[in-house]
Amino acid sequence: MSGHDQRTGQFTARSVLGAHAACAQRVGEALAFDDPRHLEAHRFLVNEAHLLDAQDYDTWLGLLTEDIHYHMPVRITTAVGTGFDSSPGMAHFDENKYSLGRRVARFATEHAWTEDPPSRLRHFITNVRTFLADDTDHLVVDSAELLFRSRGDVNESTLISCGREDLLRRDGKDLKLARRTICVDESVLRMQNLAVFL
Repeated sequence: MSGHDQRTGQFTARSVLGAHAACAQRVGEALAFDDPRHLEAHRFLVNEAHLLDAQDYDTWLGLLTEDIHYHMPVRITTAVGTGFDSSPGMAHFDENKYSLGRRVARFATEHAWTEDPPSRLRHFITNVRTFLADDTDHLVVDSAELLFRSRGDVNESTLISCGREDLLRRDGKDLKLARRTICVDESVLRMQNLAVFL
């Protein structure tokens, strides 16, 4: 995904499940690292990572807005100057609050064989930068994530490296996740399945 696509929200705009989502975009330069708004956004991401590591998905769903758009486009390899590096209309994840809730509910059933036994997960979050948005109720946050995943006793552990652009919305005293675009650093994923959240 190019920076141009991230900033203009083209992925959300052309997505089947993204049309309902907030379209607020970043403005200006990144906030100072000691800015209270950056510290709050950073704390949100760290606390969210803890919930995902613990697989406390019911609590995690409470961090999402009702109009959440959770999107991970498929990366492709293209020549310099083409202006894009993802496949139009194709995504590993293209989800809203309902579909994310169904995925979480499935973990509690006997049909969730991809996570029985459950994976051991560690979400490493770094390179966090926070931006004001053109809507004062929102912040745009860039971060880098490395997910370590181990499952069973004999399977090799796997890693996913990605960048994320999040839209956080003020909800009373708290922040909630209103949009997430995930840009993986591989065109071919080596993880056996994607029964996880990034």
